[in-house]
Amino acid sequence: MTAVNLLEHFSIRQSGESFLVKMIEKKQFRAAEKWATFMGKPMLSMLVQEYVDRNKLKNAYLIVKKNNLQQEFPDVHHKYKESALKKLAEKACWDVAEAKANGDRQLVDYLVYLAMEAGYLEKVDELCNRYSLEGFPKAQEHEAIFLQHCFLNLNELGVEDIIWVDELNGLGKATCHIEGSKVVGLDCEWKPNYVKGSKPNKVSIMQIASDKKVFILDLIKLYNDVPDVLDNCLTHILRSPRILKLGYNFHCDVKQLAQSYGDLECFKCYNMLLDIQSMFEDPRGGLSGLAEKILGAGLNKTRRNSNWEQRPLSQNQLEYAALDAAVLIQIFYRVCDHSHAADALDGHNKIEWKSYIVSHMDNPRKSRKESRLRKEPEPEVKDNEA
Repeated sequence: MTAVNLLEHFSIRQSGESFLVKMIEKKQFRAAEKWATFMGKPMLSMLVQEYVDRNKLKNAYLIVKKNNLQQEFPDVHHKYKESALKKLAEKACWDVAEAKANGDRQLVDYLVYLAMEAGYLEKVDELCNRYSLEGFPKAQEHEAIFLQHCFLNLNELGVEDIIWVDELNGLGKATCHIEGSKVVGLDCEWKPNYVKGSKPNKVSIMQIASDKKVFILDLIKLYNDVPDVLDNCLTHILRSPRILKLGYNFHCDVKQLAQSYGDLECFKCYNMLLDIQSMFEDPRGGLSGLAEKILGAGLNKTRRNSNWEQRPLSQNQLEYAALDAAVLIQIFYRVCDHSHAADALDGHNKIEWKSYIVSHMDNPRKSRKESRLRKEPEPEVKDNEA
């Protein structure tokens, strides 16, 4: 920046395009922008074109906006917005991308093309219906066939019911059912936050799956309405030595839960937790990749980064959330029940899963009651056909 400051100080304007290009090549963008501003509109226009040619669309867009160059570069705004939408689409952040489009017809059309290209046919139909878009092929019939052949569904996992829990009575019934189960699958969802440096959003829902049912707890509402009851119910479940809790990378969920609801005791301790991820040396592909490896089909991740704070959740969101918890049980049963799954377990035999069970207590000085609970025998898990 020193050279630019000296040139400005002595009003030296001999340096031109070559000087600007050198700064850009050395990634001295602030200096380049300061120099172009000092030199005037022609140099600013040259800078914008250099940015566009180098696909640095955000830099170009900001220069155009700051210096009122929209007339000279009418397409830069949309190119930048389309670039931002593409990055979000690559992360499957469709709801965030739609919000960024802000109803702009050209951007919404582009988002539909991105969804078609990525194979997210459900999103194609959803956008076409919401914005009354015509000229796009209807995807409903193709989608049903596509999903049926490529992804697991709740029927295949034996799930008979998804139960939304957001009030006292429902929480009590859910707790009773879960306490009667020997194995449950756990998962959580929260609204993604893409603002750099900002705090993550609160965990919105917690899914707890038994063999036949998946309970989806509206943590935000339950915490606001009945925090003490919620704390008590989840404490019973998470600390029970009789219930084997299955998770996938669950230490991340526990950390997020503790940060979201720090005054609740239930997320500070847990007992009998088996993190499925820890049993496998190669975690590539995440839970979906593991499901495909063990069960023969993966999970549809279209809804992964959707808005989990909206109420009511869509049926697709409910099914996605339920699948993530329910699939853990079937993966566990398949690994434990079938010897042909030994390859997927990287050489571990089917009874060694017990060595992966972990417990965590925030306070090392446990109460007598907790000590008694920990001495109780491990639950017997019957072999089940997945």
